[in-house]
Amino acid sequence: MSEKVALMTQGLMKSYGKVRALRGVDLEVQRGEIFGYLGPNGAGKTTTIRCLLDLIRPDGGTVRVLGIDPQADPVAVRARTGYLPGELALDSNMTVEGALRYFNTLRGNKADWGFVHQLVERLQLDLKPHIKNLSHGNKQKVGVVQALMHRPELLLLDEPTLGLDPLMQHEVYHLLREARADGATVFFSSHIISEVETLAERVAIIRQGVIVEEAEPSQLVSMAIRRVWVRFKEAVDPTSLTEVEGVTLLSKSNNIAVHLQVEGEMDGLIKALAAFPVSDFEIERPSLEEIFLAYYESNDKEED
Repeated sequence: MSEKVALMTQGLMKSYGKVRALRGVDLEVQRGEIFGYLGPNGAGKTTTIRCLLDLIRPDGGTVRVLGIDPQADPVAVRARTGYLPGELALDSNMTVEGALRYFNTLRGNKADWGFVHQLVERLQLDLKPHIKNLSHGNKQKVGVVQALMHRPELLLLDEPTLGLDPLMQHEVYHLLREARADGATVFFSSHIISEVETLAERVAIIRQGVIVEEAEPSQLVSMAIRRVWVRFKEAVDPTSLTEVEGVTLLSKSNNIAVHLQVEGEMDGLIKALAAFPVSDFEIERPSLEEIFLAYYESNDKEED
C-alpha cells in the first residue's frame, strides 16, 4: 500500500443475517483529500466506516487505514482518527464541557484547550448545559468538536451536518477544509448531493452495498432531479417548456399550473419561464433513492 493512500478497501463484504450490507466495496482515498461517500440511507455507508475502525468485523475483503490493518491494531487506527458516528452516544448527565474533557482524557489529553474553545465559539456551542438538555443540532455540534479537537490526521465522519441549520452546515464545511489544509484526510458520508458537490474533491457513490460510480463533484449535476410547480397569472400554452432540454411535463391544470420534472441544470427552464406571466414557483428535491432509480434506470436503458 502506497504511503500516499490514507484508506483502502478491496472486496469489502458484510452481511447482517440475510441482509448483504456490503457486497464487495473497493475504495482508495488519498492522503490530504476530502472524499465524499454518497448514497441513500441503508446503502452501506455507516457499515463501511465501522469496518474501517474495526467497530464491526467484515465477512471478507481487505482494509487498510493509514497503512494499518484495523483488525490487527484497532487502537493505533483510532488514536490517529477523529470519528463522528451517525448516532453519537453521550452521557446525558454530563455537561458539554465534561463530555469534551472526557473524550480528551481518552485520547491522552492531546487536545489544545484553546483550540477547543475556538471550535466551540465558531459552532456557537455553550459548554455549560447538560447533554440531556441539548437539541439534536447542538448534540451534533458536540460530535463535530470531539472529532476535530485533537487535530487528527484522519477524519471519518458519518453524516457530519445532520440536524444542523444552513449557517452551521457551512461553518462545518469551513472547519473541514481548514483541517485538510493542515494536512488531514477527510472521509465523510452523506445522502445529500449538494453537500458532497460543495465539499468533496472526489466522490464514491454507493447503492445497495456496491460502489456504482466514482466521480468528480462537478459530474453530480447530471444526477440532479427536481420537481417544479409553476402557477401562471393567466392560462398559457406550456408546450414550449417541454422543449427545454431535461424538462418533462408531469401534469397540468387548465393551463394555469404545470408540474414539471427537471433533470440537470435549471438554467434552461428559468430562461424559458421569463416569457410567461408566472405568479408562483416552487421546487421540490426528490429523495436520493428516487434520483438514483431515475438516473441508473435511464442509463441502463441507454446501454440496452
